[in-house]
Amino acid sequence: MIARKRKTTKSKIDDRQKCVCPICCIIPPYMLREIAVNGTDEQRNWAFQTLIVSEQFRGRREAIGGIQLMPPPGEKRRSIYDAKNGIELPGTLVRVENDPPTGDLAVDEAYDGSGATYDFFGDIYDRNSIDDRGMALDSTVHYGVNYDNAFWNGSQMVYGDGDGEIFNRFTKAVDVIAHELTHGITENEAALIYYGESGALNESFSDVFGALVKQRLLNQTADQADWIIGEGLFTEKVNGVGIRSMKAPGTAYNDPLLGRDPQPANVKDQYRGRDDNAGVHINSGIANRAFYLAAIEIGGYAWEKAGRIWYIALRDRLRSRANFRRAANTIIAIAGELYGPESLEQKAVRNAWQQVGVL
Repeated sequence: MIARKRKTTKSKIDDRQKCVCPICCIIPPYMLREIAVNGTDEQRNWAFQTLIVSEQFRGRREAIGGIQLMPPPGEKRRSIYDAKNGIELPGTLVRVENDPPTGDLAVDEAYDGSGATYDFFGDIYDRNSIDDRGMALDSTVHYGVNYDNAFWNGSQMVYGDGDGEIFNRFTKAVDVIAHELTHGITENEAALIYYGESGALNESFSDVFGALVKQRLLNQTADQADWIIGEGLFTEKVNGVGIRSMKAPGTAYNDPLLGRDPQPANVKDQYRGRDDNAGVHINSGIANRAFYLAAIEIGGYAWEKAGRIWYIALRDRLRSRANFRRAANTIIAIAGELYGPESLEQKAVRNAWQQVGVL
């Protein structure tokens, strides 16, 4: 029998407070630094401004609370705000639950994407919004000028419009929206510290469920999906298919301006430096490929079995300082509890972590 969901404890709350991810951005800092080095004067300015605004917001995020008025349990409540290219949050309210489309692509995509994420976790895993207690979903679009990022700030989603030359608007990819909202789930559950391997797991869980939300919308089985994160974020001027590939980490882009995708697919190539919070975006490729391999071997819709195994690990079992090996052993154990010892599902999960060199 699978263990029931544990209650929130003081130690779990303390773990959340230890998390060093004041905001969790979809575009990693190393990508912006490449633009700052290789871009035109205007592109370099965009990259610097994005980095500066993100750092300024990190400082403000540490001082704000997350108090929200909760809608009734089980009731979806979306609110979309327009920052009008400023940086004050939340901005001007422009669409609420049950309003018709506005005609503003960013507004309507943020509304639809947050709804798709809410529905996915509710329908598939019986989760009541991000915090599992009915949290309202607030989003701000048109944040900053040419702001090349999207982030979860602990209480809401924020999207830049991109610069139009390198990045398109950040509401364009539903997996990006789901990725960022999943950071909110992680914050409320395992509270994986945003540094080193625990931080890479934090990023990977967001990629996993971002990909699954997209696959469900497209009604794709594991073998039909492209497993690309952020398809459509790059403009046609960039040589890349997206910001990450779960199927083949390290192959998502190779561009004179952005450099080459640095993600490893195996522990033997793991990044050991201190950049990117000791490789949280870089090394997430290892755990991403493990999920991809497990999903492909299990077959069918990836959210039904592989996704459920990973979700239970995130919700009930993992702690804030989990590393790759601990996560792998936990996820393998859950697969056995759900589907039986030495079941096809457990063997697939074990094989996946072995193939990426964690076990």
